[in-house]
Amino acid sequence: MFDRDARCLLSHPALTPHNLSFRCRPVIQRGCFTCGGKYTVREHDFVQYYCTTCGVEFHNDCHKRPRRITHPYHLQHLLTLFYRDPETGTVSNIIPDASPSEPDRFGEEPDTCDQGRYQFVDIVPSTSDIIFEKCTWCGKCFQGDWFYRCLICSFCLDLPCAERLPPLTVANPKGHHHSLLFLPRPLLAPCDACGLVDVLEPSYACFQCNFMAHQSCIDLPRVIKITRHPHRLHYIPYRSPLSFSCRICYKDVDIKYGQYSCNQEDCSYVVHSRCATHVNVWDGTDLEWQPEDSNEEDIASFKNLGNGVIDHFGHEHLLELKKHDGVGDTYKQCDACVFSIVSPQLLYHCERCDYSLHEVCAGLPRKLDHALHNHTLFLDPSPPNNYSYMTCSVCFRASTGFRYRCSKEGCSLFSADVRCISVKECFIHKSHDDGHPVFLSTSYSGEDVILCKGCKKRCLGSHLHCTVCEYALCYPCATIPDELHYKYDKHPLTLSYGEEKSSSADDVYWCEVCEKLLDPKEWFYTCNECCTTVHLQCVFGSSFFMKPGSKFNITYGCRSVEVISNSSNTRERCYICDNLCTGSIYYEGYNEICKTKYSYYKGWTSRVPICSWYCITKRRW
Repeated sequence: MFDRDARCLLSHPALTPHNLSFRCRPVIQRGCFTCGGKYTVREHDFVQYYCTTCGVEFHNDCHKRPRRITHPYHLQHLLTLFYRDPETGTVSNIIPDASPSEPDRFGEEPDTCDQGRYQFVDIVPSTSDIIFEKCTWCGKCFQGDWFYRCLICSFCLDLPCAERLPPLTVANPKGHHHSLLFLPRPLLAPCDACGLVDVLEPSYACFQCNFMAHQSCIDLPRVIKITRHPHRLHYIPYRSPLSFSCRICYKDVDIKYGQYSCNQEDCSYVVHSRCATHVNVWDGTDLEWQPEDSNEEDIASFKNLGNGVIDHFGHEHLLELKKHDGVGDTYKQCDACVFSIVSPQLLYHCERCDYSLHEVCAGLPRKLDHALHNHTLFLDPSPPNNYSYMTCSVCFRASTGFRYRCSKEGCSLFSADVRCISVKECFIHKSHDDGHPVFLSTSYSGEDVILCKGCKKRCLGSHLHCTVCEYALCYPCATIPDELHYKYDKHPLTLSYGEEKSSSADDVYWCEVCEKLLDPKEWFYTCNECCTTVHLQCVFGSSFFMKPGSKFNITYGCRSVEVISNSSNTRERCYICDNLCTGSIYYEGYNEICKTKYSYYKGWTSRVPICSWYCITKRRW
């Protein structure tokens, strides 16, 4: 693959940059300007880069770190590439394994003459010299064995910082009315555009206005739309002296720095500029000079036909409103959220088939902007018929219910179930003893290490975070229901968030389902009136959102699976883990090709029982 935009790093940044040309040859006659070698390491990689102005040549990838460079971070002197031996710690500019006189592998005699070859002076600092361990620009310790160093003033630059080549002048920045000049020092003061201090990022200044901003902040979009707010947001460099909190991170917004706000009357929505333009919040579209769409689209999920009858877009038959009778009605599950429908809840029911919806779930909008995703989501009521599309992208649970999907190209795999969508952006969670509000945080990165207070695991992706302290909940824990209806208890089970200390040393908790000991310090379900305690996973396991009667396919092995209600007096034994299927549902799987599978307990049979979604994912059946 050719790097057609490669530039010669020896050229001075203040002048017109030299572009590198490329060609395919196995031998560099004068040697690579980085490593000094003449031959390619891999015989199939003959790409060379060369600069006709500077008269230098490089191997492929060697052009990214030449022996000497002129860098915007240190314009006054040249920087020399140094190597640090990981075993001895010796620092020198001797390039290891450079073989300029390596015997030719292509039928030529080795060149033992030094004439015409680049001459390098190997510099080995004395033992009393300065120990170079950190980058002068970013202050981080060197990662790897290579770095750049100035031989005059001992300025050091690690490779990640050396790869950044900011222009010295920005002539027409979007965020300022004057040209901006590059600051050859890390900006230790807050950026005027975002209010943050980031020494890793190049910065620019306008000395006429005393304006300083990061490189990524000088061209912030003027008008944007995020899914957390119904109106457009406009960038302003500062605002009136009123106290507001950012509606994304819920920290105070400093009036002296740039921010985004809603200009609608009686709307005080304000967000930090960095929060508003985060990749998980904003879709990257600048709406300046684009007319605002004023068409009101019908997003209702059903048509009201009168007398409690509706025509829902997700079902082929008409649905009738009724109140659930806990005595006369059979057990029902909502096809949207897959939670139980209990008395006296109102539901829409189909008299011709087993299809029911909570009254609230029937009114879910067909089109929705939600903080969990930076694009508009559309309601998909069809039950997924493929294993690959059954898992929620937010809580990672499998479900047969309704889900909201993204229709943008390259983002179509995102889907969120109804339970995750119903979580508010900011509220007080019962598990937080301090009573502080928690907010929905999507501005995470791979480097963040945030531990969930529920499962004690690292939060991966969207999570709930406290506005005051460091309390956090991962989305799987945040979406565990506070109350749950258990078929063997007439009262709803209440979620206990763990007890610090038992009331008595003799108190022992047992799970009513698996009949094993229960740790009261962990989350569990309990009924105080019946003195019932149940493990969280025993009643709210991986298959909780799977409705009996649903069928789906698994791509590997042409297998099909059906969800079965576990209502008989006997318990099937799981074909995968060999345990009894104790949950409210289990699965029956069979192979579409063979139609038979051997089981130790059943012999040759067309179907095999599987206890849980965890066992479904194991490809051993």
